Amino acid sequence: MFRRLFGSSAHDMAIDLGTVNTVIHVRDRGIVLNEPSVIAIETIAGVRRVKVVGNEAKPMMGKTPSNIQAIRPLRDGVIADIDVAEQMIKHFMTKAVGLSGRFSRRHEVVICVPSGSTMVERRAIQVATMQAGATRVQLIDEPMAAAIGAGLPVTEPRGAMVVDIGGGTTEVAVLSLQGIAYSNSVRMGGDKLDDAITSHVRRHHNLMIGEMTAERVKHAIGSAVLPVDQGRTMQVKGRDLVNGRPAEITISELEIAEALIEGVGQIKQAVMAALEQTAPELSADIIEEGITLTGGGALLGHLDQALSEQTGLPVRVADDALICVAMGAGKALEDSAYRGVLTTA
Repeated sequence: MFRRLFGSSAHDMAIDLGTVNTVIHVRDRGIVLNEPSVIAIETIAGVRRVKVVGNEAKPMMGKTPSNIQAIRPLRDGVIADIDVAEQMIKHFMTKAVGLSGRFSRRHEVVICVPSGSTMVERRAIQVATMQAGATRVQLIDEPMAAAIGAGLPVTEPRGAMVVDIGGGTTEVAVLSLQGIAYSNSVRMGGDKLDDAITSHVRRHHNLMIGEMTAERVKHAIGSAVLPVDQGRTMQVKGRDLVNGRPAEITISELEIAEALIEGVGQIKQAVMAALEQTAPELSADIIEEGITLTGGGALLGHLDQALSEQTGLPVRVADDALICVAMGAGKALEDSAYRGVLTTA
């Protein structure tokens, strides 16, 4: 009744708190922030303080002096360091609404959580967001938010399948009537794919590369299917493990595809497991609707082709796959038709 009388705060927001990136949707303004989930902490005379966050902190990863740490406070989609996560969330929320200090108005937040997260993990995210300045926090499962953001008919009695591939996890879900008929979460995402590239380069070239270099390689020449020849190539710089000196090598698309086979295979297995557990009537709908890919991992080269060959179903990458989850959470915040998908820890 209070909301109906006085309206909603213009500072209400939906947050996709991702392992790699944090995306924020503000009521009536759309997506206003998309920055890396990285925070740099400086220690001076035993006192820790936030130095920089987001875009300014990411270039520091792997390059900081002993008194500065560049930290990613989320791992596998859940909070690993609640105190640091709280500081990061507070910074992003403040930046998103253009305020300084704590919020002066009622402030409702919808925050995305992995469908496979425990009640303890959900509560940790809720508490961190409340302590960062929100007065009310509701949760939405990432696959549901991704499906809404991709424009799938989640409110209708029709089955829809979404595969959300983030930095820490891959979420596979079958949805219908604002509910999740089946969901599965595997700890395989962009981070593990980066690790696979790092291990391959170290093992086959005796070259140590950082995670930012591995990420650039994945974006530039990463592929979920093996090319017919060497494919594209790129130069990679790192530290030679034999003589300890800086070195540069040329790496091919074929090599990277071979390095990613195991990780892509886990995503395929998760999708096949979901199809095997889906009710027959929902399966019939999925044949017509196909499978929708969202998240940054969905942009891996030829991943839609690999999954289509595995399942025999049409597979498409959603428009704006990187911000799909935040867009869907924002719609759930603004549109009362989706209120049934929101929960509390």
